[in-house]
Amino acid sequence: MNPIRLRRHEITLLPQSARVIIRPFIPGEEKLIVAVIERALALSESEVVSELKRVLGEFEDRHVDIETEILAHFDIVRHHLEEDTSLSDERKLLMGALFSGEYALESAAIFNPSIVAHPDQSDAPEGGLRFIMSLRATGEGHISSIEFRAGTIEKDGHIELDPVSRFVSEPEIIPDPSYLKSSFLAKLHEMGVDDGYANAVLDPLGDRFSRSDLNKSVGTVRHQNQPATHELNHTLECMQWLADSNYELRFSEKLAISERIIFPVSPNETNGIEDARFVRFVDGNGEVTYYATYTAYNGHDILPQLIETKDFLHFRILTLNGDAVQNKGMALFPRLIDGRYAMLSRQDNENLFIMFSDGAHHWSNPEVILRPAAMWEAVKIGNCGSPIETEAGWIVLTHGVGAMRKYCIGAVLLDLDDPMKVIGRLPEPLLSPEGAEREGYVPNVVYSCGGLLHDRRLILPYAVSDHASAIVSLSLDELLAALLANPPEA
Repeated sequence: MNPIRLRRHEITLLPQSARVIIRPFIPGEEKLIVAVIERALALSESEVVSELKRVLGEFEDRHVDIETEILAHFDIVRHHLEEDTSLSDERKLLMGALFSGEYALESAAIFNPSIVAHPDQSDAPEGGLRFIMSLRATGEGHISSIEFRAGTIEKDGHIELDPVSRFVSEPEIIPDPSYLKSSFLAKLHEMGVDDGYANAVLDPLGDRFSRSDLNKSVGTVRHQNQPATHELNHTLECMQWLADSNYELRFSEKLAISERIIFPVSPNETNGIEDARFVRFVDGNGEVTYYATYTAYNGHDILPQLIETKDFLHFRILTLNGDAVQNKGMALFPRLIDGRYAMLSRQDNENLFIMFSDGAHHWSNPEVILRPAAMWEAVKIGNCGSPIETEAGWIVLTHGVGAMRKYCIGAVLLDLDDPMKVIGRLPEPLLSPEGAEREGYVPNVVYSCGGLLHDRRLILPYAVSDHASAIVSLSLDELLAALLANPPEA
């Protein structure tokens, strides 16, 4: 086999505990909330002003707009006040601060990167490329979110990341998102919620409806069916849960890429948004959409979901439908194949599957295309991101797990027209954890959520033992030669 030379770039992304956001810090018991409020009400106005000045002096230079954020947390608890209670702006801010706390997004790890071409190439160097890298950031309580970095690949292959701001901001949650009725119905059916109550809510709505339309119809059906039965309450609760799981986000254009954070929003994400695999998808009309599959985790169950964006400012987060939406590691092909969407997945925690669909949101009928073969992948295999198109076929970066739960990155080549057909497979890992890379939160792991092809070079960002991230690049021609020299055994 021809040797594949790896160029290790002098880039290491390490967790930065100084990158913090403000999150609600609200006791779970009402009596404790009331006790805190009463202590704040007992202060004189001068004491309030003095205490607020101290708090802002200590924390405001760590955030872009601390007052707006802590006021939002005051609004969460203000219903515990008497309706006629009049408060100064300073007292509201102090109360908000009492129910707020900083959260260090990446204090534990920043890992599992994927990389795509930047939607704006206007300032790319000649022969070079601008890119966006997504990363899984993990902080206190092992809650994961999505962070971003931007950077440049120079003509000579040198890679440079843009400066990273210490500030991080959450997006606006768009208050009245829209839903596609057909997808909403399909998901309700999968959940076993397709009774008369669900039909009564959805029948009056159009093919695409808003959250306010849904809420109005839910209220009508609830009013018309009193006293409420357990079945009615269950159906309406499930419909509200589904609506909460499909939402839209919008960042300010003033924020740099590194200042944008997607933190868990919906109930099925309470314990994290894990392993986003971004891909630049080009449809049959040449229109570009960036998709990302990710795993929502609520502490008990996982749920694969989908992100859509055109510009990395406005994001739609959507549930996926179909009986194949059940495991981690879904990765979308970057274009239609024979008029259909295609997706890699892992259904059984062992093998690599492929499936096809008429739409990006419904997936079923997965078929195995790759099983563990060598001992370095004898426990299980999966993908390391979306397939990469070349003239010789689809390169799929894989991860293999072997003895002592050691994760390595390998590669296979799928037929361009029939990606169910494997035409090449590296017998040895492309990248293995070595030296200091073996040490981390989860030792002996290298892992990626997606690479990028530019100018006959494969750019591969990868995680180091679930703690940090690094980047290697390699010759596409050397990789293809090695893959084609190793066809799978018949």
